[in-house]
Amino acid sequence: MSKNIARLAVTAGLTAALSFGGVMAPVTMAFADDGGNSITITQSEGNASTTFKAYQIFKADVVDPTEEGTADKIVSNVKWADDVEPSVQNAIIAAIEADSKYETSNPKLPNKATAQDVADWLTKNVTGTNAETAVNKDHLLNKIAGIVKSGVTATGSSFLAGNSFTVPNDENNSPKTGYYLFLTDESSLSTSEAAKKNTGTSPIFAVVGGSSVTVAEKTSIPTVNKEVREGATWGKVSDSYIGEELEYKLTGSVASNIDTFTKYEYTFQDHLSVGLEAIKSSVEVKINGQVIQPANGYTVDLVDTKNASGNLTGGQDLTISFSNLKDAAAAAGVTLGGDSKVVVTYKAKLTDKAEYTATGNTNDVKLVYSNNPMVEGTGTSTPERVTDHVFRLDVTKVEKDNQNQKLEATFQVKMTKEGDTSLKTNRWLTQTGGITENEKDAGKFKTDKETGKIYIPGLVEGTYEITECNTPAGYNTLAPFTITVKPKYNADGSLQSLDVTSSNTEMVTSSATNDATIPVTIQNKKGSGLPLTGLNGVTFTWIAGGAVLCIGVAHLIRSRKQAEESEQE
Repeated sequence: MSKNIARLAVTAGLTAALSFGGVMAPVTMAFADDGGNSITITQSEGNASTTFKAYQIFKADVVDPTEEGTADKIVSNVKWADDVEPSVQNAIIAAIEADSKYETSNPKLPNKATAQDVADWLTKNVTGTNAETAVNKDHLLNKIAGIVKSGVTATGSSFLAGNSFTVPNDENNSPKTGYYLFLTDESSLSTSEAAKKNTGTSPIFAVVGGSSVTVAEKTSIPTVNKEVREGATWGKVSDSYIGEELEYKLTGSVASNIDTFTKYEYTFQDHLSVGLEAIKSSVEVKINGQVIQPANGYTVDLVDTKNASGNLTGGQDLTISFSNLKDAAAAAGVTLGGDSKVVVTYKAKLTDKAEYTATGNTNDVKLVYSNNPMVEGTGTSTPERVTDHVFRLDVTKVEKDNQNQKLEATFQVKMTKEGDTSLKTNRWLTQTGGITENEKDAGKFKTDKETGKIYIPGLVEGTYEITECNTPAGYNTLAPFTITVKPKYNADGSLQSLDVTSSNTEMVTSSATNDATIPVTIQNKKGSGLPLTGLNGVTFTWIAGGAVLCIGVAHLIRSRKQAEESEQE
């Protein structure tokens, strides 16, 4: 009698050590209204519709705790499950005998060890775990899970997270209660785009029988965050002039059960839209704040985007890949755990191919990662986007009193106050929308004489002084004036509106717009025809004087003629 009580106590201890000792299974226990002999596995936040497979390791009689407040179920008559073939039994026993604790354990397994012998040994020697513990890849129980997965047929059908798994009945119509292993069904990690971000649980061991049990899957979903620097601040949106180098930051998390993985693939897949050119040499990688060198185990690739036919479509793909993040961290002397962060920073230049649209110049990243500790396979995170904007003026030059009369004029533009006040001001826009600190390199923006139009590119948030440096003939030169540009953005980084104000509202008209191109009309007044005096009097004097002169000459000629005639007589 005392021997049987002792055996029951040891077996109950196994239940505590494996099921509720935290080896991938929390201690949460619920008593369902459906009659029991079942288990429900709740889904981790972020996982979408994962399913599970059940593998019975031991069959046993199971009863609920006899003492109030005791979480451990009581198991008795432990035997190998029907689907655990002798080869699997021997593999489990060999894994125990190869474990580092086996040499110092006492007693050791007897020859031809039974299921009860194995249960007793595990109960006594598997210690130091709790509900939050995720055992590493070398842990004995993780090795046993691998043996069972590859050598035992799953019991029943896969079941959905949140739904209950009820043990089937045997040939005698008795429930197959006992000790089970639960693993994520691989098909629920890759059957759809939504499923590709899922992560498989680390092994869950639990006694199933008696009242229903509820446990939580042991995993988390890796995520990636992307930010762009705007001045001294990191955020989701920025604005830049042409040629400016932007700085990006990618922050990735890892699965909380990363210790269970033997190999952990980890890749940042970053796509830059047309108008952004990544600077490959600027890439820097850190794990937990420590710089990791490419020699530690990652590669950086930068290629121009192509379509399915192999034709260039614009933009670039930047890829930072770890074939095994765990090895890379170890090579750099970094301790990698479930709360570790991998941070990538790099720079990209905004080119003259940048888009002047409300959508802006986008930059998307997604994270590809190992998503199942029991098999090779990868998941894909939800993409994250940041946006960079650049603005331009759509100038129309007209006559003030005749808007249909388009004019040809030349302007240059000086930045007097930038939205990011930490940057230098009193700089000039170049012809292509860049910035120069040398006025002689400033762009000369000349309107078309037929349409009166010119685009002035490369504006960001700030105030600009516009000088008319070449005025159409017959028109008054416009005094320098300012235009202030202030953007507002939507939550997704797209442009909501541009508030535009001018210091010369009489001659310059502009208004808020929801596009990156700002319409501005600049007017010139015609020169005045000033009144002239004395013109008629002077003209008359000249005419009168001429007439008197003519009369005098005629009179002189006639007098001489008359004198000559008198002398002849």
